[in-house]
Amino acid sequence: MALLISPSIYRHKKWLGRLVKIITEELGIEIASLGSCTWSREDLRKGLEPDECYYIQNEAAVRGKETITLSVDPPPDLAIEVDSTSSSLDRMGIYAALGVPEVWRYDFKVMTFWVLVDGVYVSCEASIALPLVSAIAVQGLLSEAVSMGETSWARRVREFIASQSHSPRSSKS
Repeated sequence: MALLISPSIYRHKKWLGRLVKIITEELGIEIASLGSCTWSREDLRKGLEPDECYYIQNEAAVRGKETITLSVDPPPDLAIEVDSTSSSLDRMGIYAALGVPEVWRYDFKVMTFWVLVDGVYVSCEASIALPLVSAIAVQGLLSEAVSMGETSWARRVREFIASQSHSPRSSKS
């Protein structure tokens, strides 16, 4: 019996990864993209593999490192999860134990941003890791991606970032 896998999860992971890269390129933010690297800490006996992950605020701390050890080095600043099924694994609990500051979760309907506050994730409207980005905006851009070619969609994301970086909200300090 063949197991059929919908390409939708892979498309959404790629779109979210491309979105992060476009945003950081447009805003001049250095990142280290580590994809679906497995993260674990032996001392905590916990680990997992995100769909995508990035060093953003701590990019310089891991730049050029051949090995990242979470008991010494900071965890990724942003992890992305595209939920295709329910899992018995407490992924958010593991991310919290590893100290990942921000997690984006997309369930094919709703994008939710979670930030770590005192060891517990709380939902938030705007990204801490990436300025000018809200969960609602990302959800809208993902909805548009379904009906656009990848190049046209990338152009649309760039236009969105340009409009946000010139909005009154972005000029507040």
